[in-house]
Amino acid sequence: MKNELLKEPTGAYQKRFLELWEILHDSENGYFSPQGVPYHSIETLIVEAPDYGHVTTSETLSYYIWLEAMYGKFTGDFSGFKKAWDIAETYIIPTEKDQPNSSMSGYNASKPATYAPEWELPSLYPAKLDSGAAVGTDPIYNDLKSTYGTSVIYGMHWLLDADNWYGFGSRGDGKSAPSYINTFQRGREESTWETIPQPCWDDMRFGGKNGFLDLFTGDSNYAKQFKYTDAPDADSRAIQATYWADQWASEYGVDLETYIGKASKMGDYLRYAMFDKYFRKIGSPAAAGTGYEGAHYLLSWYYAWGGGENANWSWVIGCSHNHFGYQNPMAAWILSQDDEFKPRSQNGASDWSKSLERQLEFYQWLQSDEGGIAGGVSNSNKGRYESWPSGTATFYGMGYQEHPVYADPGSNRWFGFQAWSMQRVAEYYYKTKNLKAKALLDKWVKWVKTVVKLEADGTFAIPDNLDWSGQPDNWTGSYTGNPNLHVKVSTYGTDLGVSGSLANTLLYYSKASGDDEARVLAKELLDRMWNLYKGDKGLSIPEQRNDYSRFFDQEVYVPSGWTGTMPNGDEIKSGVKFIDIRSKYKDDPDFQKVENAYKRGTAPVLNYHRFWAQCDIAIANGVYSMLFEEGGEPVNNSAIDPTSAAFDKKAGSQKDIKITLTLNGNTFIGIKEGNNYLTEGVEYTLTNNTVLLLKTYLAEKEVGKLKLTFDFSAGTDPVLVLTVTDSSIAAGDIKVQMYNDTTTAQVSSIVPKIKITNTGKTSITLTDLKLRYYYTIDVEKDQNFWCDWSTVGSSNVTGTFVKMPKAKSGADYYLEIGFTAGAGELAEGQSIEVPVRFNKIDWSSYTQTGDYSFVKSGSSYADWTKITGYVSGSLKWGVEPQ
Repeated sequence: MKNELLKEPTGAYQKRFLELWEILHDSENGYFSPQGVPYHSIETLIVEAPDYGHVTTSETLSYYIWLEAMYGKFTGDFSGFKKAWDIAETYIIPTEKDQPNSSMSGYNASKPATYAPEWELPSLYPAKLDSGAAVGTDPIYNDLKSTYGTSVIYGMHWLLDADNWYGFGSRGDGKSAPSYINTFQRGREESTWETIPQPCWDDMRFGGKNGFLDLFTGDSNYAKQFKYTDAPDADSRAIQATYWADQWASEYGVDLETYIGKASKMGDYLRYAMFDKYFRKIGSPAAAGTGYEGAHYLLSWYYAWGGGENANWSWVIGCSHNHFGYQNPMAAWILSQDDEFKPRSQNGASDWSKSLERQLEFYQWLQSDEGGIAGGVSNSNKGRYESWPSGTATFYGMGYQEHPVYADPGSNRWFGFQAWSMQRVAEYYYKTKNLKAKALLDKWVKWVKTVVKLEADGTFAIPDNLDWSGQPDNWTGSYTGNPNLHVKVSTYGTDLGVSGSLANTLLYYSKASGDDEARVLAKELLDRMWNLYKGDKGLSIPEQRNDYSRFFDQEVYVPSGWTGTMPNGDEIKSGVKFIDIRSKYKDDPDFQKVENAYKRGTAPVLNYHRFWAQCDIAIANGVYSMLFEEGGEPVNNSAIDPTSAAFDKKAGSQKDIKITLTLNGNTFIGIKEGNNYLTEGVEYTLTNNTVLLLKTYLAEKEVGKLKLTFDFSAGTDPVLVLTVTDSSIAAGDIKVQMYNDTTTAQVSSIVPKIKITNTGKTSITLTDLKLRYYYTIDVEKDQNFWCDWSTVGSSNVTGTFVKMPKAKSGADYYLEIGFTAGAGELAEGQSIEVPVRFNKIDWSSYTQTGDYSFVKSGSSYADWTKITGYVSGSLKWGVEPQ
């Protein structure tokens, strides 16, 4: 029998993973800030997407979550995974303080933002706002607000000054770390070297007379405001990692429900990345989109939002530009198919289901004749919705772009996007055996095998930069082979992080397809990296940085006459160079090396330890261990069919559940619920390779999700997810969700937040609807009812206190909530919110913790059957107290 908690690693590749994990967590190595935020790199002098090593990204946080998920897989300890999510939620997901709901609730979904054109060159900025330009409607805002009870957006901002190196501080205080910042804002030709760092919370304390705002946007006047940008690939990676954490935690009986909820919620808001920048019609972008006409259903380069610091206005934009490298069909599958991860909004799961199919089509459309995946597509030519040149290939009416979004350097030159993006396709193929994914990977892996170099001396090289020619055929619904779209490798390198991701991709593909050549190639990459480049602080190689002359040569465009200062006093004015507005770099321990090389006319050579790269290498070794390393020999996983099932507790509907085992050379050990094995003959039976889960056992389970782990002698243990229901519970026509806004034991007011959804096929007249909240009054007093607001109008909500003829467990009173004729009707599929509160007339306390309808946990709407709902006097939801 396998160890329940693996105290010792069981093979070389698992040992490598754990060794790298220890290196990353060794405080002497400097991978984390004092607050626990992982840095982009240990080294501070580094300019790439972040322009300073301790300026970190949402990408880094998503890798942190993934790393800790895998650590839990090998140790049973998921505390690090929970901590990683908590760090992300605390520091890189803007809180209500960073995006006040008082501002965000002023958002107008019928006009999400004011149009501003995009320009190619920084020198063409600021871009003037045009309030007369077409802007479509946002179809998901009201659904999200109704679901989560707030207008605050739940997504990771992409860039974080972990040490407050720039000095903007948190919410403009100039002191606090970390600090939300941004850089890119001025067109596709703006490289990192041409950016002007700016605070996300711009209260005009720094910069010029209008802070930094008038460098980017032209307006008649400027207000203090906040603005954030989400990088969708990072959010989707966090969701992907949380899925695996849940799968692996199930093997140890660890409950990650809270974190699944966070990932699901993030996925709900991530749908903003599926829309055109100004919600214009896809394929006909001169017109404003109505509802989902503005949805391309892909994961675009960003979505962004902001608002006035002390005002009742805000805005949201999607993005018209879509890069294949940001797509994540694995996350789309998780959010559309896994019941635990399906978003709670009305359309969340169905939107992700459409996105999954659209993403797979997108990959097909962009696959070159050789197999590499080309750049992407946009709904807005040049960022100004100009007409596409004649002959431009189209995908759902959008135009092909060889290098979407940015051009310095071209966004699809880097081979890393190939490895990153196809890793997600490979995971999806591994889980589903989807034939479209298989066909994509068959061709892509065949190409990769021809462009990876394994040298006789033990070294290796992978593609670094790619060159593209031609374009895909117009998309008509099926892959043509794209005989006129070609890729070739222009330069080679030894990017260790990308090599790790490439190995990861090959391993999942190998396991799913049986292509052992792919496994061998991945193993060679992992072994050669480890043997050649492993050091005390991780894996690293010398990098020659030819672009570092731009520290001194690159002028950063500032409009003539514009002046301002950085927080440290660096002057911002026309003619400044990159280093002039980052003079603190002159104190960096590596600066002298860079400056000396510049004076000699040579390129400096530096070593870097990027957090994401260390994670990619560690995770790839872990994947090898999981898929191929049990006692050092490749093994096959056992399987169960089905992997999900439903059980109805209603008398007369109960049935045993049949599960078929596929052993694949392994031995069946038993079935675990949490850490406890079920008893054969009592809770299940085994006949040959058929298991029957007995209804007598299942009937005792609580309504909800039940996970059972099928333990085999080797390989990954499959998990059966059982949905336990009880159709004897009244349900139909309506669904009631609730949470208690105040959860302390002693309260002067009981505050249920209630949401009602019409799940039937006809409208409900709200005067026919009644709800009951059950509680104990403790000491008899007259009581007051309040409804401060409601989506049907607070004056249309009524409350009546009813003393029950006979006290029940947890209830001697109930509050009956009703509606006046002014509330109107609840249409099919629609929801209304009814937050209420009630108190005793003398404000004396209730003890609510034992009350029947009280729910202690939860801070957002969730199904709750201990509130009952009646339509025309008939019980349609919930269970009355017994």
